[in-house]
Order: sequence, then C-alpha cells, then structure tokens
Amino acid sequence: MIKAILFDFNGVIIDDERVQMKAYQEVLNEDGIDLTEEDYFSCMGMDDEAFIRTNFERHGKKLTDERLTAISAAKTVRWRELIAKDPPLVPGADNFIRLAYHDFALGVVSMAKREEIEFFLDWVGLSKYFAVIVSAEEVENHKPDPECFLKGFGEIDSYRIHRGHLPMVHGETLVVEDATQGIQAGIRAGMKTLGITTSKSAEELRVAGADAVSADLRDWMPESVRRVF
Repeated sequence: MIKAILFDFNGVIIDDERVQMKAYQEVLNEDGIDLTEEDYFSCMGMDDEAFIRTNFERHGKKLTDERLTAISAAKTVRWRELIAKDPPLVPGADNFIRLAYHDFALGVVSMAKREEIEFFLDWVGLSKYFAVIVSAEEVENHKPDPECFLKGFGEIDSYRIHRGHLPMVHGETLVVEDATQGIQAGIRAGMKTLGITTSKSAEELRVAGADAVSADLRDWMPESVRRVF
C-alpha cells in the first residue's frame, strides 16, 4: 500500500519544460550555443550544472566555473520573468496535492534548484503540503541515478516515524515523473512509478518502465492511487 508520494517538479507540478528551454536558449545564445529542442529534451533529469556542461561539450566550447555559475543564475532570472504573468500549473496538480495530503506523506524530488522549487510552491500556495524537498544542491548524481529518490525516501520515512508511524519500505512510495530518466530513477530506487505525459509520450514512459501513465493528475484521487498501486 502506498504511504508516501514523491513528485518531480518540472513537468509534474509546474508545466514549464518549454519555459526552461526558452530561458536556456536565450542565455546560452550569448555563448554562441544554439540549443535545439532535441538537445534540451535529451538532457531531462539533469541538474543545471550537468545540463550546461553537456551543452558546452556538444559545441566544443570551454566553460569556466565562473561562467557556469553566471549562466545558471541568469537562467533562473529569465525563468522567473517568463512565468511571472501566469503560474503554469500542470492541470490537476494542485487539486490532487491538496487531496493527497490527507492520505499520504508528500515530497518533492527534483533536479531543479531549491530556490526555483520554493519560489513556485510559495507562489501557488502549495508549500505547506510537502514534508520534504530534495533539490539539485543536495545530491551528487542526477537522474536516472536513484540517489535523489533514495534520499527523498529516507527523509520522508523519518518524517512519518517522528509522527508515530511505522517505518516504510521503498515499494510503499509512489514516484510521479514526466521524464523517462525520472521513471528509471524511481524504479532503481525500488518504488512504484506514475508517468505524466507533459514531456514524453505515453509509449516512451511505458518503455522506461512506468507502472501507470496519465496525461496529467486530473483523473487521480487518493482512492485511485490505492487501487492501482
């Protein structure tokens, strides 16, 4: 039985993969890098550092640590500007989170920066529903490595134990992801997986091993999570 849910951020709670791509395209263009859609989506699951390094290497360009830091900061500034007019919530995400909060322990596990995650969750009033947040700064290895989900599991299991619950096992945790790399990371962590097709097709998510696939979270309720997983 599922006792905790770990949500990815980009593409699961916030529908901003293309916003992130546009921000990166604009910022990387200053270094003569033409970031294509294929380039961007091939790097899903990476944190900012890995993403920037990978795309500099693709174009045979040298990258200093100082420039990497500057690019990452500029991308975040541009990202905030692009989402400022209308919070791009994934359809059904906010309602599902509010309902699931009463039945499961909830966490966010993402390769996004903590400042981006906290900024958006505060903005849309969802921060209070999450017991833990694991962001890019807190792990060494990006998805599909399972490190982030294993860390998230440890933190959310401790959260439940401190509130009088018995320890969980990994299979009692559901991962909600939009990227094949995230699905693979969840599976490697021994967890159940739900794929959301905001970024990848249903077929791609199924091939990656997702236990279930949906367009978004509008069709899901706490009871359906119990029945399916």
